[in-house]
Amino acid sequence: MLAQVSSKTQNSNTTFTVRGSVIESDTKKPITNVNIEVNGGSYTTTDFSGNFRIEVKKGDELTVKHKDFETVYYIIESNERITIEVKPSADELQYSKNKYSRTNPILFKSLIDSAETNLKKDAKKSIQFIEKALGTSNSAQENSEAYEVLGDIYVFWKQYDLAVSNYRISLQNKDANVVKLKLASAYKFNKNYQESLQTYNRINKKELSNWQLVQLYEGLGDVHLLTMSYEASINAFKEGLKVAQKHAISSKITDLNSKIAQVYNASGENKKAEGFFNESLKLANNQNKKRAVEEKIKVADFQNNINNYSSEIELRKEAIKYIKDIQRDSIIDNKSDLTLQKQNYKIGSAFALKKDYVNAIPYLKKSIEEADDREDIIVQKDATRKLSEVYRDAGEFDKALVAYQSYVDLVDKLYTIKEQEISQAARFSKDIVAKQNRILSLESDRALSESKYELNIEQAKRQKLIIYSLIGGLFLLLVAAFLMFKYIKQQRLANNLLALKSLRSQMNPHFIFNALNSVNSFIASNDERTANKYLTDFSLLMRAVLENSEEDFIQLEKEIELLKLYTKLEHFRFQDKFDYNILIDETINVSEFVIPPMLLQPYIENAVWHGLRYKKTKGFLEISMAQTNAEEIKITITDNGIGREKSKALKTENQQKQTSKGMGNIKKRVAILNAMYKDKVDVYVDDFQDAEDTGTKVIVTLKKD
Repeated sequence: MLAQVSSKTQNSNTTFTVRGSVIESDTKKPITNVNIEVNGGSYTTTDFSGNFRIEVKKGDELTVKHKDFETVYYIIESNERITIEVKPSADELQYSKNKYSRTNPILFKSLIDSAETNLKKDAKKSIQFIEKALGTSNSAQENSEAYEVLGDIYVFWKQYDLAVSNYRISLQNKDANVVKLKLASAYKFNKNYQESLQTYNRINKKELSNWQLVQLYEGLGDVHLLTMSYEASINAFKEGLKVAQKHAISSKITDLNSKIAQVYNASGENKKAEGFFNESLKLANNQNKKRAVEEKIKVADFQNNINNYSSEIELRKEAIKYIKDIQRDSIIDNKSDLTLQKQNYKIGSAFALKKDYVNAIPYLKKSIEEADDREDIIVQKDATRKLSEVYRDAGEFDKALVAYQSYVDLVDKLYTIKEQEISQAARFSKDIVAKQNRILSLESDRALSESKYELNIEQAKRQKLIIYSLIGGLFLLLVAAFLMFKYIKQQRLANNLLALKSLRSQMNPHFIFNALNSVNSFIASNDERTANKYLTDFSLLMRAVLENSEEDFIQLEKEIELLKLYTKLEHFRFQDKFDYNILIDETINVSEFVIPPMLLQPYIENAVWHGLRYKKTKGFLEISMAQTNAEEIKITITDNGIGREKSKALKTENQQKQTSKGMGNIKKRVAILNAMYKDKVDVYVDDFQDAEDTGTKVIVTLKKD
């Protein structure tokens, strides 16, 4: 069954109720007990009339599930009435054993052509054509071709492990050098570098065409570059360049010159890299505009790497002229470097590195506007952050703060988008794996049907055919089990990463709010110098926090720097409430330990805000780090504040109704990270002393990798 969604838009608010119904498309009968939920956590079901209502926010993803039809996913844009009509699927494939009889090869070819036509448009539809083609296949040659195209589909949609499996099945049906080259490339994309090298080296070079031979050497060079075997990479690329020059394969001559330059650049031989880049740039200018601008951008990146910003800027300005012409004739994806917003951002960054802020600002603003028009939030975020830094370095702190606040908003927006992309990618991967398993099952059934057909013709070969069929079926089941195991493992990892991102995105909102209020109070009291000093330290801390926000662990040395800076800021605001001391054992090798970013900050914040701040006399905060043995260190945070119980008693009635999520988030982060990395962190919180001012002690035990 398929479902179709339609909606009637009404007024939209920050939080609103969506009403809807689920009905059959032909009879208009309501469907009851349909599961309705949103990614924010709200859940309901349809009633006896097929109606539902649920609380949502704009941007939430509505999920509609029922055992009798395909799951529906819908992004909420406004307060709208949603109608979901369910109808039988006209496109659902039906299989029966009589379809595996001998068929017309013209039909097989037509299905393969249809699969290739839809390869870049619709992965599911393309795979369906492959399923049909395998159902009509009449030979090992046709099986090989079908699995080869299926591997091509998975490569394009970046499902490289599945691509490897299907190319191998293709080669089992028929040995072909073109498929071996594709298999080696798929191994490379899947980061199976040794398997990729072995596959390339096993190919008989004498059997290859000139173009294929260049592909082989280029592939070898790519793998050696990825494994940082620079000498081997250069040798492979140069061998490919000799073949390309000998047979006048112009496009590959340009590509290989450029790749040799990239290897020299990676290995630090900038002079040699510059020579090959100049050659590739000259060759690319004689080709089409798109290839020319691609090479200009590569050379511009190289000029940036060697700090030649003036040359970089000129090359990017030339590239922009070409990009404008290219965009008139074709659609350029935001992930491509051939976009105006990316090049203007890099020009602005280059001017900033030259400390030419007057020229940097216009290009960064232009990049932000173009990124906003093209909905390229990643470039918009980076350009906004760079603009804030340029304003700050130019001394325009008010504008820097405004730009930085815009940057923080964009980061939050990007987190939401990334979470949705992860969810959609997981669903896509699940659907692809399901279709792959169906194909493998279809192949198993087809093999068994053909074996029965052969048994009716040649009774003498019965035992042999049964054995081969069982072996083939077992192999396919093993492949299917392996793919399912890998998918479940990837799904579990994706869920953990998504949970960590969600928890990290909730860190320190009230600290940022309180810090900005402090800056506001300094400005209101005409203490501009103090405000600027506080804002500078605060921006350094926020920048470091945001830079580390994507990491599960950071070096202990970085966490100590963040800790010192954060404690300094809190002491700056409450100098009359407490003094502090940070003691780090000199025997600790901080480079050997890693720690979840900002793990300790909430405990220090609790000590200051809920313990020391309410103390009648001046309190003291001590942070110490000591190595207990060769494999672990102990971090202790102690204060002589009023203690946890007394702090709870001082809360207002309204504060008691509010639940602090800081400690809960820390516990969840530690639990997830320990599950992923085998118990690296342990946290213990207790009262410090038995006196009027109880105080609090937090002990964090950190284990080495």
